Amino acid sequence: MTDVVSQMGIAFLGTRLKRLGERMQAGAAAVIADAGLPIQPGHMGVLAALRDGPLPVGQLADRLGTSQPGVTRTVGQLVKLGMVEATAGADLRERRIALTPSGKAAARRAENDIWPRVGRAAESLFAHGEAEAFLAQLDRLEAGLAKATIAARAAPRLSLVEYDDSLARDFHDINAEWIEAMFRLEQTDREVLENPRERIIEPGGAILFVAAEGLGIVGACALQKTGASGFELTKMGVRETARGLKAGEFLLDAVIDRAGSMGADPLYLLTNRKCAAAIHLYEKLGFAHDAGIMAAYGTRYERCDVAMRYRG
Repeated sequence: MTDVVSQMGIAFLGTRLKRLGERMQAGAAAVIADAGLPIQPGHMGVLAALRDGPLPVGQLADRLGTSQPGVTRTVGQLVKLGMVEATAGADLRERRIALTPSGKAAARRAENDIWPRVGRAAESLFAHGEAEAFLAQLDRLEAGLAKATIAARAAPRLSLVEYDDSLARDFHDINAEWIEAMFRLEQTDREVLENPRERIIEPGGAILFVAAEGLGIVGACALQKTGASGFELTKMGVRETARGLKAGEFLLDAVIDRAGSMGADPLYLLTNRKCAAAIHLYEKLGFAHDAGIMAAYGTRYERCDVAMRYRG
């Protein structure tokens, strides 16, 4: 029978490692049961970590390199088995997890008998010297994932693209897509989208795009000069097909940086409360709601009911 998981190669590495782990855990569970201990392989890490003394759940999770909720579940299971107990720490709000006498006995039994036997069995799967090399590879994998998750590594690479007239259609279509989906194109929208060089570039503004590897241009944003040093951050949109790539955040961060180099003061934007996700992103990157901006510029768009100013 075809082994689909192994046949799929490195793309199924996580699935294959999980399958391998389940097989090894099943074998370790049989060894533990044979030794007469009422615990599971998944409990062993907690017993090992607590041999040197009590720890708060957070520190216990850090030592095991796993999630705090997962450790909390394991601790709860061990409490029911009488292997660990929660004690008050120096800070009375902090609960520390400690081995009970039964837990200490189980940890000693595991250290002296079970772990050596399981270790020898696992090592027998390798040729001489290969086990250490395999563990070193696992160390590198874990260190790599700590720096960037699979999701981050799988996302298409994003890059910044400067405006030229060949991208005028992209600028129009990207923004028309989201405006018409939520509102309607107003005359001021059409004037800017149909004449980006005349309305944005030539008066001293800028238009930046974000490109995603394999997808091409997926987002656009403009800085429109509206005063001696004032700029409106406007016409920012990301194609529906590129949602979830963080292209909007990448682009907004770059546009804010460009505005700073252009001496934008104020740097502001006008939007509508229906654009909740966009407003959240603006707030995250330093924009704040501003009544003065609304009074000065808010009438430019019929749909405008939110005005924000960049505070940094």
